[in-house]
Amino acid sequence: MEGMAKNVKKSKEYRKPSQFQDHQVKGLQAAAQKRESSSNPMLLITAGLVTCAFLFVYYHLLVMHQMTDLSNGLAMPDQRVFGYTVADIEILRGVMDTDATGQLNYLHKTAGLLFPLLTALFSMLVFIRWIPNRQMRWLAWAAPLLFAVTDLWENFAIDSLFGADLNEGTVALASVLTTVRWVTLFITAALIIGLGARRANKALINKMAEVRNQQS
Repeated sequence: MEGMAKNVKKSKEYRKPSQFQDHQVKGLQAAAQKRESSSNPMLLITAGLVTCAFLFVYYHLLVMHQMTDLSNGLAMPDQRVFGYTVADIEILRGVMDTDATGQLNYLHKTAGLLFPLLTALFSMLVFIRWIPNRQMRWLAWAAPLLFAVTDLWENFAIDSLFGADLNEGTVALASVLTTVRWVTLFITAALIIGLGARRANKALINKMAEVRNQQS
């Protein structure tokens, strides 16, 4: 009996290191696969967000700024974050000819269409990846969804200001849409930047803890 007990004990002691190493290897492989599977979608989402940033620069900072050459230096309604009045639009209508208003309408149908749709899409994908709580995710989705809807609606509202008789109601609607659009865009950007900074900080802390564990 004692000999059998010794044999069992020796056998356990012999197998234990091998089992432990196999378990470590499998754990490392599983962690690597998990990191790889989670990083691939984020690469596509990151590329989409970068595209949205370039569209913002192109649409708002480049092309809309160039439109001031066709309006005697006056900013387009899209750029007036705090809205505008009937008098503001009347002044624009007086200095912008048919070619200028046609150019503005063309921008609304091209970059003005792509920017809100892509921004809403990739922002929502980011929130899916970074916000595990479903209720919080729905709240976060409200900002990009509202931005896309108001942006597209605003494009039609502004174009109508240059093709028909002005009245306070249509101008007020377009003005409110412009302000809401900018507010929801700022909120969306702030959420993405805040969540990204939080995740980066958490990753840095985990990396420093890992380095300390390896050194100890």
